[in-house]
Amino acid sequence: LSRIIVAICGDVLHSRVARSNILLLNAMGARVRVVAPATLLPAGIAEMGVEVFHSMKEGLKDADVVMMLRLQRERMSGAFVPSVREYYHFYGLDAETLKAAKDDALVMHPGPMNRGVEIASEVADGPQSVIAEQVEMGVAVRMAVMETLLVSQNQGPRTDGMMA
Repeated sequence: LSRIIVAICGDVLHSRVARSNILLLNAMGARVRVVAPATLLPAGIAEMGVEVFHSMKEGLKDADVVMMLRLQRERMSGAFVPSVREYYHFYGLDAETLKAAKDDALVMHPGPMNRGVEIASEVADGPQSVIAEQVEMGVAVRMAVMETLLVSQNQGPRTDGMMA
């Protein structure tokens, strides 16, 4: 992944997905960008080894992957964005904005999506989108983790040093 540019866009401040992806992608050698209004970026985000942008077109320039994040209004107390409409105007991903990324850039979103807030339906359902696959794989991974935890809990701790 050393030459891959990944742009993580949106509500980075309230997103667990963003932080875990930043750590993982950096460890794998990707070049990570975050794109968001200053009010939706955690303090010191640049210290996590990311490039910070406040413009979608600049942040998406030549990106291989565009990962959109949900605007998590339920975690917000106060005015982090002036309005949903204004947020979409500046930080929503539509077909025109996506043109700033590479022609074959993949579009991701961990879900659930707020169509017309952070992403246009034409992009979410478009040919560059891998959102359905991303969500499907995420469910499979969570199911496997839960099964592993349940099996190990029912069997008790192993004494041979191996995981259940």
